Amino acid sequence: MMGMSGRLSGHDASDYRLRFRRLFALVLIAFAVLIVRMAYLQVIKGDEYKLRSESNSVRLRKLKPFRGLIMDSRRQVLVDNQPAFDLIYVPSRIMDISQITSAVAGVYAKRGLTLSADLLALGKTKPFVPVRLERNINLEKIALVETHALDLPGVVVEVVPVRKYLGGDIISHIIGYTGEISREELEEWESDEIGPGDIIGKAGLEKLLDPYLTGRPGAEQVEVNVTGRVIKSLGSVVPVSGLNAVLTIDFDLQTVAANALEGRSGAAVVLDTRDGSVLVLISSPSFDPNLFHGGISQRDWDKLARDPRHPMENRAVSGQYPPGSTYKIVTAAAALSEGLITPETRFYCNGSFSLGNRSYRCWQRHGHGWVNLHRALVESCDVYFYNLGKALGVDKLAEYARSFGFGVRTGIDLPREKPGLVPTREWKLKRFKEPWQPGENIPISIGQGFDLVTPLQLAGAYAALANGGILWHPRLVKQIEEADGRIVKQFPPQQAGTVSLSAPHLEMIRRGLWGVVNEPGGTGGALRRPEGDVAGKTGTAQVVGLPQDDRARRARILSGRFRDHALFACFAPHKQPEIAVTVIVENAGHGGSVAAPIARKIVDAYFQLKKERAAPKIAPAVPTDSRYEGRKQPDAEQAEQLEAAREDEGGEEDE
Repeated sequence: MMGMSGRLSGHDASDYRLRFRRLFALVLIAFAVLIVRMAYLQVIKGDEYKLRSESNSVRLRKLKPFRGLIMDSRRQVLVDNQPAFDLIYVPSRIMDISQITSAVAGVYAKRGLTLSADLLALGKTKPFVPVRLERNINLEKIALVETHALDLPGVVVEVVPVRKYLGGDIISHIIGYTGEISREELEEWESDEIGPGDIIGKAGLEKLLDPYLTGRPGAEQVEVNVTGRVIKSLGSVVPVSGLNAVLTIDFDLQTVAANALEGRSGAAVVLDTRDGSVLVLISSPSFDPNLFHGGISQRDWDKLARDPRHPMENRAVSGQYPPGSTYKIVTAAAALSEGLITPETRFYCNGSFSLGNRSYRCWQRHGHGWVNLHRALVESCDVYFYNLGKALGVDKLAEYARSFGFGVRTGIDLPREKPGLVPTREWKLKRFKEPWQPGENIPISIGQGFDLVTPLQLAGAYAALANGGILWHPRLVKQIEEADGRIVKQFPPQQAGTVSLSAPHLEMIRRGLWGVVNEPGGTGGALRRPEGDVAGKTGTAQVVGLPQDDRARRARILSGRFRDHALFACFAPHKQPEIAVTVIVENAGHGGSVAAPIARKIVDAYFQLKKERAAPKIAPAVPTDSRYEGRKQPDAEQAEQLEAAREDEGGEEDE
């Protein structure tokens, strides 16, 4: 029966034994491979994988340095640093950042708060590379994030330094502002120490001095828990703060100038005539640079961008204006140097000057009578300078204008400086494809027509006139130094050129400008101080040409949009000059009645501050407008009468 059973099964038992042995061998091989692999991972690669495992709980955190301080010439801090709080996400298990931003937005929504909309569209992230979700969050948001830590794995609050502009809008056009580096800027950046999310200078001296102010970042190795919270510090490299910058600006005097402009559109510049140091540089209206340190909101940016008065424009260096009668120093210098006149040469002014079929008016309708150079400057007789302009011609006037620094950039350490315009025959032919006409020599002789200057150029020209003919490169930065005061780099004065005028001729013009302020009939009587130490020139620049018809002229003058710009340029003291001051107020009327009183406040403040600072054991006081409120200006009645007469008469050039 057994044989029958073996046959019925149809299989030989030896076949089963063979298959079992093969299967057993395969199992042994598999176990051997597994044991070898485990031994490899545990013994040979054990330390490496242990390190990798530990690295999952250890983070390397970048420590941002403080930017260097910016101080004025008396070491008052204008720009400091303050702590701010950024919301940071360190990706680990959750790689889709939209999940995290949605979770944060949900937490915020419980208190009616919102996450910045532009940050919700962030792209993909890399493991363990921090991503900033929101900059400069408030204390309420900080509390929400901390109390919902378990719901927000990898989300932490990081303390970072941000700029604090203590000078506010008074210094914004000088200092500029900072902002987050853009992708384009990052590609062009030369240093490897700057990365995405870092803050750099975006405008003004913040941008120019960025290599000095930035500092070097540090790093800290920290151990974190599963939610990304720091457990302990494992070691750190301390960041190195940036270097400090000391400017030439006198912030007390800058404040006086800003208050004197009272928010009107215009500019004021004060230069040290002895070395070109910029003591004051004001552009009005201005903006608050503190709006930018946390990323300016769209609402604030739209408000600045749409303001018709353009507060972001630095009028002191990029505003281009007809110089009006302040330009008459160029015409006088050219005529004296070319031998066309002597100080006694006289021309008769009957109130107008005729050339061909065109009549050019003097601001004094009834004329000034016979006038020489001195009286022409003092009373600003247009007809006198019309005669000089006709004799000199445009190219000769251009030659002397350039020697005064007009028509070229001064080279100040600020962006977007404009060169102004000094017309020539060649320029007009190239620009308009038309030849220069003899009649065009007349308006340019009194700073009208095509002539354009910046307030900084005008201050530089009057500084050169005051110091004997030296044109200086305007200097804003005095030195760069360490926190302990050790000087790293100095920026010494640099001469830019020399005015083409002999010393005797310079003195003739200087005496004329002194008479403008201090002699009877002078158009700058608002600057007449008891010390008799100011020399200057009024100017009123036409925004548009005025028609010949009296009624049409009067209507155009009354229009605010087309009202003349008011200018005043001066230097003081007359004998040993220290400062040159330029004031321009847009669409304000006459230089003698609008710009000159502003210049008076600046000049008074300069000498008052100088006196206070020189006094022993007395702390310097910060001047304010209240110091000058109610002060009666000398010859105020005379100035009012002059203004009334000019408004009644009108002219090619009103003072």
